Amino acid sequence: MFASKIRHQKSNMEKSDKIIVGISLGDANGIGIEIILKTFQDKRMFDFCTPVLFGSNKVVSFHKKALNLNNSVHGIQSLDKVVHGKLNLISIGKDEFKIDLGKATTEGGKFALKSLSSALEALKKNEIDVLLTAPINKDNIQSKEFHFPGHTEYLEENLDGKSLMILMTDELRIGLITGHIPVANISASITPELITEKVNIMEQSLKQDFNISKPKIAILGLNPHCGDKGVIGKEDDEIIRPTIQKIKETGKLVFGPYAADGFFGSKTYKQFDGVLAMYHDQGLAPFKALSFGNGVNFTAGLNKVRTSPDHGTGFDIAGKNKANTTSFEEALFSSLKIFRNRKEYIELESNRLQSK
Repeated sequence: MFASKIRHQKSNMEKSDKIIVGISLGDANGIGIEIILKTFQDKRMFDFCTPVLFGSNKVVSFHKKALNLNNSVHGIQSLDKVVHGKLNLISIGKDEFKIDLGKATTEGGKFALKSLSSALEALKKNEIDVLLTAPINKDNIQSKEFHFPGHTEYLEENLDGKSLMILMTDELRIGLITGHIPVANISASITPELITEKVNIMEQSLKQDFNISKPKIAILGLNPHCGDKGVIGKEDDEIIRPTIQKIKETGKLVFGPYAADGFFGSKTYKQFDGVLAMYHDQGLAPFKALSFGNGVNFTAGLNKVRTSPDHGTGFDIAGKNKANTTSFEEALFSSLKIFRNRKEYIELESNRLQSK
């Protein structure tokens, strides 16, 4: 799969078209730096993108030594000094702290936030083209600056647009109507307005980010068996079905609600370009059962492209040279493809409007 991805990416780019990928390093004590370094040991990567790490040479060097890796890392003082064909690193400061692999520490969280916020600022200034984020620990990263349940909400606060978390592989894209909220709050959060908003975001993303002109979207029900006509809950009949019908009347290809168990068990998802789940685990549990380690987390709906691997910090294997790079590689390839698709879509739409 890896080699075919490279061939496909090369066939869709010119040699001079080097996308600058800004990479936040995640928790300093996790596997983020390991999967980054391992990925860019393959020098073919530099043929079609230019990576920039936001971090510390000392932290990266520590991981290189612990993992016995021999990557050459090129330090730069500013982003206008990026060198194509190199693994660039721009310093986020000289804070000294003890790296304690495999442990969630305050220092590890501070480093993750500094790396993320620095990369985000560069993204907002167009100094990098896309953002690729290594995993954070959602507990130790909390601070006055970061008071969010995850990357998605933080990025929505700092970029333009409304976000939609999409977990994706080549054959499955699952978005979430509600995201990182307590289960007790899910039912009250699901409104016609929210469902409509998320459908609109997914449809637009499928068009501009994935080149699907007439996307078909499936919507899952909330209750078991979609409520069984009110026996197991009324939300499906009173909120979800009427909303789907109203959306259909606008011309969008939206279908459902579908009971999640049968929908995934029968592989009905293969008939759709995108799927919207009502809540986090309804979408992510089957997604990870089907594709864990190969999936990508994409933040749709914002004015900038951000992807990440579908796994966490991996504290249990940090420093043991056991981390699998596949999901990170897929996230990298996805960011490049989405960036190009979106650029082409914007140009086509601009030409279409000018011709009117």
